[in-house]
Amino acid sequence: MMRPDMAAMRALRHLLSIPVFALLLAGCGQMVPSSRPGTGERPPARVVEARPSDAPAPRGAGLLRQAMLAGHRAARAEIGLPPLAWDDRLAASALAYAQDMARTGRFQHAEQPQGPTRQGENLWTGTRGAYRYDEMMGHWVAEKRDFLNLPVPQSSRTGQFGDVAHYTQIVWARSTAVGCAMASNARDDFLVCRYSPTGNVFGERAF
Repeated sequence: MMRPDMAAMRALRHLLSIPVFALLLAGCGQMVPSSRPGTGERPPARVVEARPSDAPAPRGAGLLRQAMLAGHRAARAEIGLPPLAWDDRLAASALAYAQDMARTGRFQHAEQPQGPTRQGENLWTGTRGAYRYDEMMGHWVAEKRDFLNLPVPQSSRTGQFGDVAHYTQIVWARSTAVGCAMASNARDDFLVCRYSPTGNVFGERAF
């Protein structure tokens, strides 16, 4: 994601009574965690976006499941891949970690052991109540513009794998199941999607 122009950000903050932020953290599979140096990834930028309405976005577990399944299905159908099945165990795992981030305020990938039990993970955070579920999903899918179907981590035309890592996990051909959940604190929403089998495997193509 490109870092927003600072002058434009100041102008938007002036126009908005309450700035609205969204922050994405690159999808995590079996890649080296993005927080470690030398991985070719950079920290994600916070983005300020004007909102058409001050009304809170619709919320609910059923709406979340519907939006996440629809978004994943559409992204995968575009390239001829079958849809992901919803997995309640993955959703429960996602909820536990979303609640942990909401409680601590730490926005980072979960520490997971390598191996067959490892779950793929996409993360998103933004101002509480400001973004619809389909907008959150849309931020991930928009990474397709920089995607190259080359072995990880060479999958981005920008040279930064983190710029496409959410999208690659969404369209990872060997992933068959997804479960998502969201938790909130007083300021932010935290969305987590978990995938099985995990994607973003070093040296492999998404599909």
